[in-house]
Amino acid sequence: MQTQKVEPKNVMGTIREGLHKKIRTISLLDMPAWLYQAESLPNRNFLTNSEKELIDLIRKNGEYSKADLTAFTGYSRTKITSCIESLLKKKIIIANNATEYSGGRRSKTFSLNGESGLVAGVDIGATSIDLGVADFAGRLLVRYAEPAFVKDGPIKILGRACSLLEKMLHENGLNPEKLNGIGIGVPGPVDFSAGTLVSPPIMPGWDGYPIIQTVQQWFPSANVVVDNDVNVMALGEINQGAGKGVDNLIFVKIGTGIGSGIICEGNIYRGSSGCAGDIGHISVNKSGPLCHCGNRGCLEALAGGPAIAERALMAAQAGKSPILLKHYEMNGKTLHTEDVGDAAREGDAQAIEVIRESGQFIGDVLAGLVNFFNPEMIVIGGGVTNLGNLLLSSIRQTVLTRSTSLATRDLQIVFSEICSDAGVIGALNLAMDYMFTLSNNSAESNGE
Repeated sequence: MQTQKVEPKNVMGTIREGLHKKIRTISLLDMPAWLYQAESLPNRNFLTNSEKELIDLIRKNGEYSKADLTAFTGYSRTKITSCIESLLKKKIIIANNATEYSGGRRSKTFSLNGESGLVAGVDIGATSIDLGVADFAGRLLVRYAEPAFVKDGPIKILGRACSLLEKMLHENGLNPEKLNGIGIGVPGPVDFSAGTLVSPPIMPGWDGYPIIQTVQQWFPSANVVVDNDVNVMALGEINQGAGKGVDNLIFVKIGTGIGSGIICEGNIYRGSSGCAGDIGHISVNKSGPLCHCGNRGCLEALAGGPAIAERALMAAQAGKSPILLKHYEMNGKTLHTEDVGDAAREGDAQAIEVIRESGQFIGDVLAGLVNFFNPEMIVIGGGVTNLGNLLLSSIRQTVLTRSTSLATRDLQIVFSEICSDAGVIGALNLAMDYMFTLSNNSAESNGE
């Protein structure tokens, strides 16, 4: 196996543009059941609420001086100094060389200590496994991807993913005992508090399967976090993609299926049962084709990748499109979404209409979400984005037409900037979100 060793680059957070205003940090996350068990893991770090807030600021925005941290948190300088000394002693952060400020004073800055541990991100798709390993400072060290079919079941797929991860660590001289966290994205509805899939339609054998326990048999030092793949991709986008610095965002993945990840006030919104964002089964035509969920006219059944290819195939077989027919015959009597995009770029009217209509279906659903949620940005990702700007423009036009003017006044609708990297980057950040345990320190002051 040949892994892709990469030049270290930061995949967690962004460099802040200035200190003109106080920013909101990641809120302290509710502890799911599996996180209580993580307290007994080796190398587990326990932090106070204040220390966690400083870590979140540094993760999201880069290096900070004591003065920066005081200004951003509102804590006293004495309290900031105490937190920094504690984090330095725990080797979670490091002090950097003094930095020249415009006033002439030189102050040390503090950043995460990359040597303190490793995290892994695993993006399990319907037809692939994509993995990455980063250090605690967010530098991506190695990547690897290969085809795999999730329908082969959890034993085979998880076994392969863990085997690949083990080889990646070994071949790149990385110590498995320093792997303290693993984030995993899976293409199905996840009960986040239990870390298990719930009746996933395209994943036979995965319902209720103990993913966390299985992976921890391979990597006993690691806290394992499992979430829906679209949530994970949304997390990737706000950390390293088009959504950097955006607090309210909808990420839409258009592939074999259609789903969305919701970022609300900077955090993933999962809903009461963990299934928020399942827009693929919103009805857009009650007389439409039968969906695999059992209902008719779902968005996924009309505008997902297979539905787009099917409508193009019907046009080709009916003799309405010589260009689509040419692709059909060249591909051995089959059509893919890529063929539809290619035909549209060749000027084929039927392909253009299929893409435009699909964008309208998606835009109709997103318009309702825009009116309800009022996001700052919608990011479109997934394999169907290879259809290009014709799809994006159709989505935009429909949303702008069918949403209120106030809700769309500042709305951006864009393609993903990190594309196939979104899942791995998001999974790495998911692991880091749950890397630390909050100590129950009732004596800690929240202010001065």
